[in-house]
This record gives sequence, structure tokens and C-alpha cells, in this order.
Amino acid sequence: MSRVTRALGFSWPALVGLAALAAPRVVLHDLGVIEEGTFVNGLFVFLPPLCWIAAVLWRRPPRPFLTVVVIGAIYAVFLAAGHQLLWEQSFGARPPALGGNLADLDPAAQERIIRTAAVGSSLVTGTIVGVITGAVAAALCRLVPRGR
Repeated sequence: MSRVTRALGFSWPALVGLAALAAPRVVLHDLGVIEEGTFVNGLFVFLPPLCWIAAVLWRRPPRPFLTVVVIGAIYAVFLAAGHQLLWEQSFGARPPALGGNLADLDPAAQERIIRTAAVGSSLVTGTIVGVITGAVAAALCRLVPRGR
């Protein structure tokens, strides 16, 4: 058993698999298949983190908070990659543009800036999802007795 598996309670493939549960929402949202605010979107938003919590409650890793933060960070990479890969399909002929003093900047430079910001935003968002979910999972691990 590797040091990571001992510390996090899951193998790397399991951690990646748990994070991947949240990836379909990125694709479906960017392709316009699901819309924010709908019940179906809500399922895609909340079910994966609930699965992360359930997995941690079932497996009881020694550091549940860290385990779920790592899952969230892996999800963040999926989120960033998904948005970048689906950029053209998401925005089509009307990509986002900078305004104000930067509106006259070369369109290629604008795209690089906006895409870089989108990657950063995705990495922060996915990690924050992991932090919040990890806090809930850690609290539940303390409150809910172990099963037999």
C-alpha cells in the first residue's frame, strides 16, 4: 500500500474516478444540454459531492478532509480542461472579450487572457468544492458512527 493510499484511504485511480463523477456536468453545461437553475442541473451539481461524502463515510480514510480536498482538486483539473476543450462549442462565434481600457487589445491576446483567467477560476472553484465537501465529510465522519 502506498503512502498516498494510506493517508487518503483511496488509490489514485479511485480518487480520479470519484472526481470524474463531476465531469459530465462540465460537458453538458458547456454544450448547452443542461441549463443552470434546473432540477437536472442540480442533480449534476450535488450528486457527485454527495458520492464523495458517501465514499469517505464508507471507507473512513484517516484524513477525510484532505481526501475530499484532493478529489476536489482533481475535479478542478477536469473542470479547467473541460472548459478549455469545449471553449469553441460553448461560445461559438461570440467568444468573450475584454472591455474598458483593454477592449482595443489584440483579440488573440484577449483570448489568452480570458482563457488563463478561466483556468484559474476553474481550479479555484473545483478546489473550493472539495474544501466545502471535505469539511462536511470530516464532520460527518466524527458524528456518524462506523458501520459494522
